[in-house]
Amino acid sequence: MAKAKILLVEDNEAQAGITKEVLQRSGYEVAWSKDGVSAIKAVVKTSPDVVLLDLLLPDMSGTEVCRWIKLNNDTKGIPVIMLTALSSVDDKAAGIRAGADDYLAKPYNEIELNAKIYAALRTKALQDELRQKNRQLSELLAKVEALAVTDSLTGLYNRRQIDTVLEAEWKKSQRYNHPVSCLMADIDFFKAVNDTFGHNAGDLVLVEIANIVKENVRDVDTVGRWGGEEFIAVLPYSNKDQGLIVAQRILQKISAHKFEQFPDRRITVSIGLSCSSPALRTKEELVDASDRALYEAKNKGRNRIECCTL
Repeated sequence: MAKAKILLVEDNEAQAGITKEVLQRSGYEVAWSKDGVSAIKAVVKTSPDVVLLDLLLPDMSGTEVCRWIKLNNDTKGIPVIMLTALSSVDDKAAGIRAGADDYLAKPYNEIELNAKIYAALRTKALQDELRQKNRQLSELLAKVEALAVTDSLTGLYNRRQIDTVLEAEWKKSQRYNHPVSCLMADIDFFKAVNDTFGHNAGDLVLVEIANIVKENVRDVDTVGRWGGEEFIAVLPYSNKDQGLIVAQRILQKISAHKFEQFPDRRITVSIGLSCSSPALRTKEELVDASDRALYEAKNKGRNRIECCTL
């Protein structure tokens, strides 16, 4: 409290000098502006803890300055105490309507001035603490929401979230009669990687392949970890030929990638692709079709793409 910054906005130099002396004697850091424009600039530049604002200024009214402070998102939390020699109810009401937090009539004594400032600082401290707790709560909720829909290892969407995306995209596909494709990719001989190099190395491979898949789909596509070493991509507005372009790009990028853990070992994936058609009646059948195509790719030698012919 004792080191709080006070901005005094007062056009009367003699009055400003007296008030500054009182405030500095109370331990406050004091800046002075003698008109509305310089006051607004000072508020933006220095972000004071309290503004003591005279109602009558040479270039604009204190009410206008107060209104500007309270309408600006970066400054609206700064308490404003209006100072005036005018005692009419209308003048006081105008200041309060403009957003003033308190009112102090001239002439004021040192005790009253300090009491008003202390009350404003206390209120501001409580509001700042509340805002901070709200920010922390929002950040925590965002983290919890992210954990609920993402795979903790790869950062991709988890199976539950992919199922939600599939449901939405399938419904849009059926309603608006546009195609949607499903791509399923599985790492070839991944068990051998874990057995030879350990599970930590295997986890790093999963992360690198997840990043490759994510970087080589379109912005409208959604990628997730389906389970184990299996990845899935939902490709809206994509027919078989368009889905094949995405699948081929992923296959080639992974096949050519040098993994940091074992740069001399080639790691590949097998990919199954399915596209919506009259023969596929549900999103589950779309996924099953891509899964069958994936196992066909495995059976035909791996490191290849197979498409469901339904």
